[in-house]
Amino acid sequence: MDVLSALSTARLVPVVVLDDAADADGLAGALVAGGLPVAEVTFRTAAAPDSIRVMAARGDILVGAGTVLTVAQVDQAVAAGASFVVSPGLSRAVVERCGEHGVLALPGAVTATEVQGALELGLSTVKFFPAGTSGGAAAIRALAAPFGGVRFVPTGGVGPGNLAEYLAVPAVVAVGGSWMVPRDLVAAGDFAGIRQLTCDAVALARR
Repeated sequence: MDVLSALSTARLVPVVVLDDAADADGLAGALVAGGLPVAEVTFRTAAAPDSIRVMAARGDILVGAGTVLTVAQVDQAVAAGASFVVSPGLSRAVVERCGEHGVLALPGAVTATEVQGALELGLSTVKFFPAGTSGGAAAIRALAAPFGGVRFVPTGGVGPGNLAEYLAVPAVVAVGGSWMVPRDLVAAGDFAGIRQLTCDAVALARR
């Protein structure tokens, strides 16, 4: 199964911030046990590359890198085992380096100009970020009208209260969120709590 198909099957992409790579295996185990074998590990902390390496080595979870801003970070992420790379905005350099490595790039795009820019780079799926402050599900529906072949992964401001609204949009392939992987529970090693939150999120996505 390719990465996009896997994301489409999962419907949810947990956006994970890890402060310590020692927590990576426990977190991955909690996500898998909760029925959601996918994670986007953000490059907001120094622990990101090692965390991706630990999670990817398990072989039972699809791991991507998030908040990737530079070509050097793409190289780090791919070397660590990331299967996809997510950026907050559209960077030609980042997208092209992902192409060189043969990994999926999901750049942020919220305007028609940005979506068109992504299409020109050969992409058909973009991250819609920040979703909550960029018009939400209604904005995605509006963009999907002229860009019929484009699919979106809304992230930012998405939670249990509005998840269904996003998943109801045909152009939405999956939704990114962090409510099932709160940073404080990760830091506390409360993987049972994360597993339960993940179970709840999966059940909500399948309604």
